[in-house]
Amino acid sequence: MLNIYKAVGFGFILIMLSSLIACQTPAGRTTGEVVDDATINTKVKAALFDDEKVSGFAISVDTFKGQVTLTGAVDNEQQRERAGDIAGSVTGVRTVNNQLNIKEN
Repeated sequence: MLNIYKAVGFGFILIMLSSLIACQTPAGRTTGEVVDDATINTKVKAALFDDEKVSGFAISVDTFKGQVTLTGAVDNEQQRERAGDIAGSVTGVRTVNNQLNIKEN
């Protein structure tokens, strides 16, 4: 009789774990994908902040399914390219959508 309760309990735990793993956001992403994007976002921001050439600029970073979008403004084309290169070098980044604008003086 005790073995039946153990089997039912184990089955219940398996069902609960599988339902948690299968959970998706309204955008169709799993919890793991959302966490991965947040991690990528943080790593890109940190890398941009650590770089001497682009750290002083207000660059916004948004990540969705590994695609990083950069928005904001920089002083010149070299800084724009540098920010894109930095974002692309972060592990987990699939593509970079560089929408940085160059400030007009």
